[in-house]
Amino acid sequence: MIPYASAAEAEAALGRAMTWAEAAWYKYSVAMPDAWLHCHTTVILFVIYTITPLPLLILEQFAPSVILPYKLQPGVQVPLADSLRCYIEAACVFPIAVGFQLLSYPAAAKVLRTRMGLPLPSVRETVAQLVVYSLLEDYLSYWIHRLLHTQWGYEKIHRVHHEFTAPTGFAMSYSHWAENLLLSIPALAGPVIVPCHITTQWLWFSIRLIEGINIHSGYHFPFISPSKLIPFYGGAAYHDYHHYAGGRSQSNFAPLFTYCDYIYRTDKGYRYHKLKQAKLKSLEENNVDKKGGSTAFSTRKTD
Repeated sequence: MIPYASAAEAEAALGRAMTWAEAAWYKYSVAMPDAWLHCHTTVILFVIYTITPLPLLILEQFAPSVILPYKLQPGVQVPLADSLRCYIEAACVFPIAVGFQLLSYPAAAKVLRTRMGLPLPSVRETVAQLVVYSLLEDYLSYWIHRLLHTQWGYEKIHRVHHEFTAPTGFAMSYSHWAENLLLSIPALAGPVIVPCHITTQWLWFSIRLIEGINIHSGYHFPFISPSKLIPFYGGAAYHDYHHYAGGRSQSNFAPLFTYCDYIYRTDKGYRYHKLKQAKLKSLEENNVDKKGGSTAFSTRKTD
């Protein structure tokens, strides 16, 4: 809770006028307990998890000709009922998470050391922290993911997530409860090591969830893909191959970037797959040129 009785008192403590964002934050949080601000994280994630996959699901049902050319595994259609089953099972966890956050807040506050008040972090500070969190989370998740692909880890835990060889957005959180706990460690590692403001924390978890839904979407849109702009960014095509290869896959463990797979040489299967696809596409185009006709989309779009 912000320890100022008025906006004037807050500005006096800052030694300057509040920015518009700080004024808005003051009005919103001045009378709100820190525990409730902490619980906002789960509420925000629930809203994002509910809304983000819907556009693709709606297009699949009502305008398949628009969306299916960008499907990474066009021969596999995930029934709507299965996607909704994923959502319902995952959504049931969110209310439990809110209760757990409220009960555990005193301990969490000591570990996370999250700032709740003023001033708000600068854009530079926020971006720097997000970069650190992303790199750290990616490295730790890579090794946990590899552990889950050992015989014991896969059979006891990770096989639940791999029920979908062609994933869908809601399948992002469709996992064994132990896997959800394990993978929360890398996501929390950054804010624990480099404490941040609660708004940065909300932004970090929101970005990570949206990215996770994207790589499980089953679609690759080359005209808006972050892989064209962000170095070592994997994207939907990269992670889709991991599901496509099956539960025993030993390739593409990294959730966000690709540097760990490159360093530890666990991307060889994917590289071979892309090379094979490129050759097939080239042969197909040559046959079309010889016949002077055209062909329907038949290869997975991964470029």
